[in-house]
Amino acid sequence: MSEADRFIEQHLEETAEVARRLDRAAIAAAAERLAAVRDRGGRLFVLGVGGSAANASHAVNDFRKLCGFEAYAPTDNVAELTARINDEGWAGALAAWLRGSRIGPRDGVLVFSVGGGDEARNVSPNIVEAIREAKRVGATVVGIVGRDGGFTARTADACVVIPVVNSAAITPHTEAFQSVVAHLLVSHPRLKMASTHWEHLDRGGAAAPREVRP
Repeated sequence: MSEADRFIEQHLEETAEVARRLDRAAIAAAAERLAAVRDRGGRLFVLGVGGSAANASHAVNDFRKLCGFEAYAPTDNVAELTARINDEGWAGALAAWLRGSRIGPRDGVLVFSVGGGDEARNVSPNIVEAIREAKRVGATVVGIVGRDGGFTARTADACVVIPVVNSAAITPHTEAFQSVVAHLLVSHPRLKMASTHWEHLDRGGAAAPREVRP
C-alpha cells in the first residue's frame, strides 16, 4: 500500500471512529434546545467563520426548508458583514449583527466552530462576543465545535463536541462532522417538518409543481 493509500485508509478509519464516539446525549440535548426555540416562535441565527461559515449557510437552508425555522447567517450578507468589520472591527462584527437583528430571549444561536473561540489567544473573538451578546439578552446558544475547552463549549446551553481522534486532523474532522450533526438535527423527529425531495420521490410522491410564467 502506498503512502497516499495509507493516508486515505487512515482518514476514513478516523472518520468512522469520530462517529462512534459522538455524544448521543449531547446531540439529543441540542435537538431539544433548538426545538424549544422554534416552538416559542424564535428565530435561529447560525454563526461560523471560514469553512464553518459555509456549513452555517447550508444549515440555514435546511433549518428553514425542512424544519420551519426563520433562520439567518450573518456571513450570507457579505456587504453588511464587511461594512461592520470595517467600521466596528472583526471581533465585534457578529455581535453587532445580532444586535441589529434585535436578538431577544425567544431566539437561538447555533455556533459552528473548530475551537469555539478563545479570547485569551485571540482566536475567533467574534464568536466569543456574539455568544456574550446572545447570553446578555437571554437567547439560547447551541454549539457544534471541535474543542471542549473553547468558549462555546463552556458557555452554550447545549454543545456537541466533535471527538478528537487525531490531533493533526482536528479541523477537517470537525468541519466535516459539523455538517453530519447538522444533517442529523434537521432530520431529527423533534425538528423535521418537511420531506426531503429525493426521499419523497423515492416513496412515490409527485414532484413539486413548477411555476409557469406566460
